[in-house]
Amino acid sequence: MDKKKGAAPLVCHGHSRPVVDLFYSPITPDGFFLISASKDSNPMLRNGETGDWIGTFQGHKGAVWSCCLDKPALRAASASADFSAKLWDALSGDELHSFEHKHIVRACSFSEDTHLLLTGGFEKILRIYDLNQPDAPPREVHDSPGSVRTLAWLHSDQSILSSCTDIGGVRLWDVRSGKIVRTLETKSAVTSTEVSHDGRYITTVDGSTVKFWDANHFGLVRSYDMPCNMESASLEPRFGNKFVAGGEDMWVHVFDFHTGAEIACNKGHHGPVHCVRFSPGGESYASGSEDGTIRIWQILNHNEEETIMANGPSGKVKDDAAEDVTEMVEGINLTDVKEPVEGVEKGV
Repeated sequence: MDKKKGAAPLVCHGHSRPVVDLFYSPITPDGFFLISASKDSNPMLRNGETGDWIGTFQGHKGAVWSCCLDKPALRAASASADFSAKLWDALSGDELHSFEHKHIVRACSFSEDTHLLLTGGFEKILRIYDLNQPDAPPREVHDSPGSVRTLAWLHSDQSILSSCTDIGGVRLWDVRSGKIVRTLETKSAVTSTEVSHDGRYITTVDGSTVKFWDANHFGLVRSYDMPCNMESASLEPRFGNKFVAGGEDMWVHVFDFHTGAEIACNKGHHGPVHCVRFSPGGESYASGSEDGTIRIWQILNHNEEETIMANGPSGKVKDDAAEDVTEMVEGINLTDVKEPVEGVEKGV
């Protein structure tokens, strides 16, 4: 497949310092939304399709390292170097609650049912707050082997994934017992962890390697060497046939999921790329950079791809072809995988 240069992106200005985290909401009746975290201490909410600024959440007194939206995009959360995580009303921008910590908070994540907020940071403690009782003390999960860098919920809020800033691996925690039950081994510290839209894959980035893991049996499905050290990667949510990655070379790369071949390279940022995320429909992806900008890149052939994958000109999946389409998208049967796959595919 020929490598193509992407179309000119939508450039979103507003942050005065580096953009370090991005998060898309699911598609809601009002569309979908993009929230960004920046070292300028002001998370920003945007229209996820156009990139238009909607509002700024003001109240933090230090760099904001992580941000997220709940499922209906009615509330936002942010984690900051000011030793706090904050809960916001995403409609009015009002601060609903501030959860005080004893050190820098690096990560936050809403549970799938939106009732819980998970935080982690330099204290090496995972905290779970009940948002129905925000003033109540949180549940604390200790024994993280290092400072927490990333967090994600898994298995309908029964499990948690965490990575550390100073040691490799992604740890799988059982929420009920509060214990680590498995570690996905990596050579370097993991800077990005994403659970795929369908819950089947875990995407991780460590150094110059992007890995895809089976989210149910935790075997390694794909591992690709990147052209430079990457900081973030995201799997296309609809067809699962490509992924985007960004890092120290300031470019935003698009790769084929099945082969690891680079199929597009987007240039425009003027500093390292800290975060990349696909939109919930897969028609675009966003990147945040040291240069303080967010860029939204369109998938040029998304409609053509939809028609091909749907096995018909209407772009709608026919019922009798659904299983074939699913097989094409997933590309591999993981139901029998119980251990890391021997001789995993490697890309350069």
